[in-house]
Parts: sequence; structure tokens; C-alpha cells
Amino acid sequence: MTRQETMSLFNAFPIYGITAEKDSQGRSNYEVVTAMLKAGMKFIQYREKTKSGLARYEECVKLRELTAKYGAAFIIDDFVDLALAVKADGVHIGQDDLPPEVVRELVGEDMVIGLSTHSPQQLQAANQKQNIIDYIGVGPVFPTKTKATAQPVGFSYVEYAAGNSAVPFVAIGGIKDENIFQVWEHGARNFAVVTDITQADDIEHKIQNLINNLKR
Repeated sequence: MTRQETMSLFNAFPIYGITAEKDSQGRSNYEVVTAMLKAGMKFIQYREKTKSGLARYEECVKLRELTAKYGAAFIIDDFVDLALAVKADGVHIGQDDLPPEVVRELVGEDMVIGLSTHSPQQLQAANQKQNIIDYIGVGPVFPTKTKATAQPVGFSYVEYAAGNSAVPFVAIGGIKDENIFQVWEHGARNFAVVTDITQADDIEHKIQNLINNLKR
């Protein structure tokens, strides 16, 4: 899949799924991702920082096959080597990971690169690398236990990103069905939702609720 094709999937469905097995009510990432895909998700990020390298690889081989079956993009958080090993469609990096230009040299031209940002200054730095970076994360919008030490950026940064980002952005951090419309009102059009989905009893129903709350 080319970068352009992968980014078309970024825009094809407003909810961006991220794994969080420890917050999945005892379900495996495979089970959770299957439900996400059945609900129509087209962009899935694998984010598991505490598993062994072998465990991550074995899991991602299966998830890569699964996402390909559903015609969805598969993105690896942080681990560039893992993304290359399983032929993922992209890699998502943070401010403290390898620089985007180094990641681009490693992954080549077909893999998308997402970059987390938390301030206007970081967004402007990302704008200077828009030929390297394909999209950015903007957040955390609200407090979130998946990034407990990160300070919420609130709606002001979402609004700033909507008016100033040179690449598409996904809002992230504490987004749930009861507040997603507020984030939309402040300019976001793509939303990364983690525990509100992974902890749901009925994941497909939860995703539909999120979509419905965007259509008020």
C-alpha cells in the first residue's frame, strides 16, 4: 500500500483505533481489533510497550493479516523495526523517539509516519517536515490514564491544529462518546479513542455510539 492509499484510509473513517490489552476486559488484542474492524474502522494502531519483542512480533503478524483482510491500515507505535518486520502500513512516533527524518530513511517512501504533538511549537516543527510526516496526533485533549503523566492540552490546541497544521491530525486523549462532539466542534475530524472502546462490553455498539454522537 502506498502512503497516499494509507492516508485515504485515515480519512475514510473518523475513529482511529488503538490497542490497550491491559484495559480490554481480559480480551486479546486480536479479539478487540476484530470487533473494531467489523465496526468499520480503517486505521488501527498497535500500542503495547511492555510485552517482549517476540510476543509483539508474533501478535503483529496475526494482526497484519487481519487488517489486510479487512482492507484496513495497520500502524505500529514506536517500534520501527517491528513495523518493518511485519510489513505494517506505518509507524507512529513520539517526541522522544527517533527523529522523523531518520525514521523515513529506515522505512522508505511507502510507509506513513505519524508524530505525536502536544503544543503549537511542536506542531510548527512538524509543519517544517510535512514532506516526511503524514499526520500528527494532537493531545491529550483530556486527562487519560493511558498517558497519566501527560498534561491535557484542552480545546485550544485542537483549535490551533485545525487552523495551522500542514498535515491531517487526529485528536487523542480521554475522548469518549460523551465528549467527542465537543472535540469535533473545536475543529477535529479524526479521533483516536482507546479505553472507551477497549473497555466496552460491546465494542461494535460503542463505535456506533461514537459515530452517532458525531452526527448530532
